[in-house]
Amino acid sequence: MTLKIGDVAPDFEAETTEGRIRFHDWIGDSWAVLFSHPRDFTPVCTTELGYMAKIKPDFDQRNVKIVGLSVDPVDNHAKWAADITETQGYAPNYPMIGDSDFNVSKLYGMLPADTAGEAVERTPADNQTVRNVFVIGPDKKIKLVLVYPMTTGRNFDEVLRVIDSLQLTAQHKVATPVNWQYGEDVIIAGSVSDEEARRTYPEGWQSPRPYIRIVPHPR
Repeated sequence: MTLKIGDVAPDFEAETTEGRIRFHDWIGDSWAVLFSHPRDFTPVCTTELGYMAKIKPDFDQRNVKIVGLSVDPVDNHAKWAADITETQGYAPNYPMIGDSDFNVSKLYGMLPADTAGEAVERTPADNQTVRNVFVIGPDKKIKLVLVYPMTTGRNFDEVLRVIDSLQLTAQHKVATPVNWQYGEDVIIAGSVSDEEARRTYPEGWQSPRPYIRIVPHPR
């Protein structure tokens, strides 16, 4: 199964480092980021988990919950957390899913449906496709999918930037241009007629081309 933007994020129950959760109930009325890892005690993932702990207040401010996943038992996650704290300076302050039965990885298309065996006997390379970031909205639909190779650390500042855009464009009929940062000018969505745009933006807009209508960040 390949999940696409706009699909409903599969619901599941799983054990985490903060107790058992049902995913959709856990999300509630918030946004969520699910980010996955091929095994515990992998170097690149160790840096990522520490950085996510560091910037968690930025996600909190945006009403975004964070949950990690690794193809290992929850007990191993607790041991890994000590290494993350010591090497990165931040302890994981969000739940980590134990996916030793591969259930979530299969549901989210990160491992083949016929994957079987003992998780602890698999190498990180066996699970190298479990390197996804899913951003999920309060409607439980997938808003963003990012897939990274094992050798490249993820850019979670970019995830925050995209969430700023997703939340803004969910409230206003606008789109955000290349490299957009919160507070910068935006583009009136193509679905908005000029007549409707004049009612919404009576001060007008910059228009280098008829299909590009630039207005200040809505506030």
